[in-house]
Amino acid sequence: MNCAPDSATPTTATLVSRWAVDPRAIFAVVLDEQGCARTISYAEQLDRLRRTAAALRAAGVRRGDRVHLQIANRPEFYDVWFASALLGATLVPTGPQSTVDELRHVLADAAPVVSIVLSDQVSVVHEAAAGLSALSVLAVDGDAPASLKLLTAGIDPGAAPDESPPGPTDVAAILYTSGTTSRPKGVLITHANYLAVGRTVTEHLSITTADRWLITLPLFHANAQYYCTMSALVSGASIVLAPRFSASAWGRQAAEHGATLGSLFAAPIRMILARSEDRTDPRHRLRAVLFAQNLTDDQAARFERQFNTRLLQLYGMTETVLPPTLNPDSPQRRWHSIGQALHGVEMRLADEAGRPVPPGTPGELLIGGVPGQTLAAGYLNQPEATEATFGGGWLRTGDVVRLDDDGFYHFVDRTKDMIKRSGENIAAGEIERVVNDHQSVLECAAIGVPDPVRDEAVVVYAVARPGHRLDEHLLLDWCRARLTDFKVPSTIVLVDALPQTSVGKIRKDMLRRAGTLWHPSR
Repeated sequence: MNCAPDSATPTTATLVSRWAVDPRAIFAVVLDEQGCARTISYAEQLDRLRRTAAALRAAGVRRGDRVHLQIANRPEFYDVWFASALLGATLVPTGPQSTVDELRHVLADAAPVVSIVLSDQVSVVHEAAAGLSALSVLAVDGDAPASLKLLTAGIDPGAAPDESPPGPTDVAAILYTSGTTSRPKGVLITHANYLAVGRTVTEHLSITTADRWLITLPLFHANAQYYCTMSALVSGASIVLAPRFSASAWGRQAAEHGATLGSLFAAPIRMILARSEDRTDPRHRLRAVLFAQNLTDDQAARFERQFNTRLLQLYGMTETVLPPTLNPDSPQRRWHSIGQALHGVEMRLADEAGRPVPPGTPGELLIGGVPGQTLAAGYLNQPEATEATFGGGWLRTGDVVRLDDDGFYHFVDRTKDMIKRSGENIAAGEIERVVNDHQSVLECAAIGVPDPVRDEAVVVYAVARPGHRLDEHLLLDWCRARLTDFKVPSTIVLVDALPQTSVGKIRKDMLRRAGTLWHPSR
C-alpha cells in the first residue's frame, strides 16, 4: 500500500509517512502499567499501520466501512486509527469501560463491520451486538491484537491493492458525545477536520519536532486526538502515551520522559495537586499545559510553580473541532478566562432570541465555520439534531459565555446548568467557584432540583480535600458571606466523590436524577 506524503489530502497515515523518512524520528514513548517504556519511531509506526491495514483488508474492511475500536491507551489504538485512514474506512472509538447498553446503542447506530476490543471485553461486544447485523470481533491481547497478529505475520504490506486516497470531507471518525443529557450522538469528523485542528494547535503553541506531548487522557476522546496527537503528526513532534491518568504518577512521567506539553481538565489537575508535594522537580521541561474548566488562583499558581510551566485554558467541544478560544502562550494568559478567539475563528454571543449581546453581557456562544472543514460535519443519522446545532452557518454550543473589554472570553455555564430560582437565573458555575475557593474543598457541583415554591432549589455536592474535614453548616456560612441571598445553596451534601466521565467531567445528569439522595456508592 502506498502512503504518499505528497497527497493532496493529508490523513493521519500520510502524516506518519511524512516523518518516517528519518529513521531516528520518534513518534511515541509507550508506558505500560508498571511504568516501563518502549519507543516507536515514525518509521516503525508507518510499518505497523500498513500491516494493520493489510490485516483489516483481510478481515473484510473496505473503503467507506466503519471500524469499531474499544481499547485502552495502547499503541494499537494508533495502528487501527491510522490504518483505517489509509483504507478510507471510518474509525468508531468507544471507551474501554462502556456498558452493554452503551455499546448496543453505538453498534446499532454506526453499524461497523468489525470490532477490535480488549480480550476481556469480547463477550460484552457479542452481547451488545446480539440481534444486529454480522460483526467480526478481533481481540487485543498482549502486545498486539491476537487475531491481527496472526493475520499480519509474514504479510508484505505493499502486496495489498492500493485504495484511492480519501477526500478531505470524507468521514475519518465518528466520535460519540458523553451523553450526559441524552443518548450519545455520533459526531462526524472528516480528514479535513483532523488536519485543521492539528495545524491550528501547532501554530498557536509553536510546536516543533523538539516537542513531546504527555497523553494521559483517553485516546477515544476528542481532546487527546485533536490537540495532542494531531498537532504531533502535523509538526513531527513525539508523544508519551500513558495507559491511564494517574494523579500520583503524572509529574514523574512528565519529568522522566521529557514532556514539553500536556493537556488536562481541571479535575485531574486538582487531583495532582492533592497527591503531590509542593516543590519543583528540576527535571521538568514542561513549557505549557492546556486545560479546560475552572481552577482557583491558588490551584493554578501552585501547579505552575510546581511544574515550572504555564497553564493555558481553552474552550472546545467535539463538535467545534478547533478550539475556538485559547489563552496566549505568554504572560498575558488568564487562568479564569477561556482565552481569546483564535485567528480566523468567527464567534458571536447571542441572547435567547438570537440577538447579539454587548461585551460584559452573558450570551450563548455561536461559532461560525464550514461543517466538515472547520466544524464537525454533523451528527450521524440525526438530520434534525444536525440542523438544530449546525444550521444557518453557526454552531450553537449551548454554552453561556461573556466577553470582557480586553477581548478575553469567560465561561459562565452550560445553558442546561442555569438554575431558575424565584424567577432569577443563577449560573451553577458561579456558586461552584465560591465553594471551590474554600481551602478544604477539593471539588464540588451545583445543581437545581425542583422546588414547589421557588421553581428550583440550589443543591451543592462537595468533596473534601485529602486530610481536611468539611462541615456543611460552616460551608453554608462561607457561601452566605460571598453570594447574594438568592444564590446561596439551599442544601450542601458532603460526599466522598462525584460521578465523572472518563476525562474528569462531572456527571451532573446523575446528580439531577437522584436529587439530594445521590451517593457515590449508588
